[in-house]
Amino acid sequence: MSAQDYLDNLQETLSIMDDALHWLERSYAKCQAIGIKEAYTEDEFDIFETLTSRFARASDILIHKLFRSLDAVELETGGTMLDVVHRAEKRGLFESADDVRLIKDLRNQIVHEYVTKSLMEIFADTLTYTSNLLQIIQKTKAYCQQYLTGAFDTQAAQAESNSTNPPGTVKK
Repeated sequence: MSAQDYLDNLQETLSIMDDALHWLERSYAKCQAIGIKEAYTEDEFDIFETLTSRFARASDILIHKLFRSLDAVELETGGTMLDVVHRAEKRGLFESADDVRLIKDLRNQIVHEYVTKSLMEIFADTLTYTSNLLQIIQKTKAYCQQYLTGAFDTQAAQAESNSTNPPGTVKK
């Protein structure tokens, strides 16, 4: 893949993230208005179920797609998911890898929990951790912007040209 292909992939992934972010923020606002309760009406339960689904989707896009797309742009491909998270931490996208681990653990609980009582605990955790997820997404989007300017496109193309052609030649 060329440097431009990696940038195009990053741009596409950011667009997917923006869509997921919009829906996550919408559900988050509705659930904040409802708050944490001992029992929910059926409509409130549906609203919280929607939040948990959108939380899981947004965290997957962030961790599995956006972090990896960013790695590819920075030529840091390969490694385990833990490697991907540690590289994102080094970029300053979040305070600690534990922040992402907690989000990932909650995502796994959301996907695999079917008992109503446990779901209510997940609702409370999701309401708590959504603000963390939103902050990480915003920081990551801001960090990615440096690669989506014309200045970087020129540098990336130049670097690609230099890496594939002998010195003093121009890529056609």
